[in-house]
Amino acid sequence: MSSQEEGDAEPGSCTSASSSSENDASIGDVITVTIGATVPTGFEQTAAEEVKEKIGVDAIISKDRGRIYFPIASDKLFQVHLLKSVDNLFVVVEEYHDYPFKESKEETLLELQELASNLPWTNALQIWKLNRTFKKKKGFRKGGNGTKVKPTSSEATDVASVASLLVGCSVADVEQQELPPAGSAAESQTKAEVTANTEDSTPDSEEAEPETKVTKFRVTCNRAGVIHSFTSNDAARDFGGGVQEFFQWKADMTKFDIEVLLNIHNVEVVIGIALTEESLHRRNISHFGPTTLRSTLCYGMLRLCSPQASDIILDPMCGTGAIPLEGAIEFNKSFYIAGDNNDMAVTRTINNICHIQKRRAAKGSAPGMPIDTVQWDLCNLPMRTGSVDIIITDMPFGKRMGSRKKNWDLYPSCLREMARVSTPGTGKAALLTQDKKCFTKAISRMGGLWRRLHTVWVNVGGLHAAVYLLKRTTGVFGQTPEDVYESRGTVKAEGEEKVEEKGEEKVEEKGDKEGDKELS
Repeated sequence: MSSQEEGDAEPGSCTSASSSSENDASIGDVITVTIGATVPTGFEQTAAEEVKEKIGVDAIISKDRGRIYFPIASDKLFQVHLLKSVDNLFVVVEEYHDYPFKESKEETLLELQELASNLPWTNALQIWKLNRTFKKKKGFRKGGNGTKVKPTSSEATDVASVASLLVGCSVADVEQQELPPAGSAAESQTKAEVTANTEDSTPDSEEAEPETKVTKFRVTCNRAGVIHSFTSNDAARDFGGGVQEFFQWKADMTKFDIEVLLNIHNVEVVIGIALTEESLHRRNISHFGPTTLRSTLCYGMLRLCSPQASDIILDPMCGTGAIPLEGAIEFNKSFYIAGDNNDMAVTRTINNICHIQKRRAAKGSAPGMPIDTVQWDLCNLPMRTGSVDIIITDMPFGKRMGSRKKNWDLYPSCLREMARVSTPGTGKAALLTQDKKCFTKAISRMGGLWRRLHTVWVNVGGLHAAVYLLKRTTGVFGQTPEDVYESRGTVKAEGEEKVEEKGEEKVEEKGDKEGDKELS
């Protein structure tokens, strides 16, 4: 296993974060704790804004990208499960901003083992017990009998779990959803589970005391940095051994009751207890395609555009309909049109809409949703000029769908057609792509029809991608020379393309500065 390499940092004195005092605070039966949440990389600020809006507290964005922290009282814990921009939740047991790791591997691991018995577990465990009454459950644990999702080998952060075989545990009956393909559900970190040595444990314990329910746990270590003398496996094994010795719990890597998290990012260490069994992004899609977006990422893109009542929102390359579905549920005062040129994609979208409608009807809610589906040609949309308020879509990266070569013709054509149907002066577009070079050049050929406001750098299945927030200018479509379609080969000669590549970074920088000025 290899750890994610980041800049070296020198460990200093051990400093406990303010979360410790918050975890110890209690008023009567109400206690205040710090909740940690993993979010799509790049959308930390969006998640913090949602926390402020729905819970009314300020969230702190972690130095480790993709995480935020915020305080909450136990009587309002249910509100954290209403957040739509977070993937996983955990309650913080203790946090160290500058943990003094020893140079010796043996000394460091011994210290981690002893650390388990010195942590303030009480309030975190109370929150964990309270959370079990209303958290989202799944039919199978990770690594159990359910469909397994294998992470990609290109991801860098080490993750390890320490566990050992013990008695089985009951799992609540819940609605089973079809799991996505391995590529689309890959997390930004590689996960590996290691079974601890428990030769002294025997399966006869269930027969000996069938009436006693044994608490089962596992430790998952997420480590990033190059200054450590140990691996994630080492940290999970020794810290898990300390937890087992302190609580007398039993370890089980698949049917665990409690998942203890050990997050190490350079010299920052956070110990927590997981509050979610599976990612909260698995909530809308039942029929997956090859490039289905996570619902949390869809929510971030929608929130970036600030949908208003009566807005017409278009996804011209909808795939499985993840973006318009998320919008129709969370921003239901707007109307969504989902379209694709692929008949299988349109069928998947329709099936996903029907799935959500049936689920809503079963709960007694109105099954109707402000969404419609169309099969069309992306470069010749059956929409009136200037009739769309917002365009949000996931453009082909040229990897699983399409190709980089075809993107040079596709991107200018679709951007031009999007400019035609978008409302001049007020129209917006949030476009996700990993083919940044092709996209930047395509924008530069639009004759000023689009202006870039902001760029959000995101991680999509291990790929470094970007969400470009564009605004439609007041320019009249069809009245500039750049509106006339030209293929890539006739636009630039080879020598001119090399010159343009050198100026690409300057173009991106200029666009970002203009966007920042407008936002301010």
